[in-house]
Amino acid sequence: MKISNRMKRPTPLKSGDILGVCAPSARFDTEKLNKGIHVLKNLGFEVKVPEEIFKKKRYLAGDDVLRANVINKLFSDSDIDGIICARGGFGAMRILNHLNWNCIKQNPKPFIGFSDNTAILLSIIGETGNSVIHGPNVVSFASAPEKTIDSFYKTLMGSLDKIEVMDGQIIKPGKCTGVLKGGNISTISHLLGTKFQPDFKNTVLFLEDIGEPAYKIDRMLTQMKMAGLFNGIRGVITGAFKKCDNDEYIEEILSEIFEEYNVPILSGLDSGHGKVNLSLCMGAYIKMDTISSRIHWI
Repeated sequence: MKISNRMKRPTPLKSGDILGVCAPSARFDTEKLNKGIHVLKNLGFEVKVPEEIFKKKRYLAGDDVLRANVINKLFSDSDIDGIICARGGFGAMRILNHLNWNCIKQNPKPFIGFSDNTAILLSIIGETGNSVIHGPNVVSFASAPEKTIDSFYKTLMGSLDKIEVMDGQIIKPGKCTGVLKGGNISTISHLLGTKFQPDFKNTVLFLEDIGEPAYKIDRMLTQMKMAGLFNGIRGVITGAFKKCDNDEYIEEILSEIFEEYNVPILSGLDSGHGKVNLSLCMGAYIKMDTISSRIHWI
């Protein structure tokens, strides 16, 4: 049974805290991983890298049980203060049935990732009520701009409580308050019809994707709408749509899909697969105001 959200932001970390690395999805480039770890250490964190994450099975970082058990062990380890995913790709949804949800609930700590790891982020919120961080994977830090790194650090330290959407486009004006949830559209669509299908009621919905042409984004959003996934949403904010053919159609698609819900819609948040990937605390309340183009955690 799903439980209600606590709606609280993760406990802030401090210098010297330990981040454990997991690999829920695809195999990763070791050189990029090491560069990313170097960045994390320069920020003042200690980093624990379990040997199991270097296992390989086809395109995955080891078999499903192994990848899940790494996460279970990191949550149960009292020495680990936060957990960050090595990379995305594919594979996260395969391990959802192997995660120890009671252990995760009883040991709340920041869990960071994005892209394919949207499946785990949303499932942690839904199954435990713990909040999570939609932010860079370790390999992302190998070439991350300072804006991405700074947002990540301030979010983990608990000092970032608002984001100005500098180049935002107002698709439908308005203000709203709700729990920030969402992530990668393709991943969310594949959770439909499973026991891990997210609940977006009273949610400010965040959406982003990469490599999907406009018609596929249209198709996935239409499927979600027909499944009732958007019933009760409070607002919509979108991030990057990187390498998406005909991306000039996306604002029109969003306007049509969400028209009947009469909620504010703002696009252009620098989060997701774009050059800048700002960290977002999800599972916590935010206010969104399209006039000031701002989201604010409360």
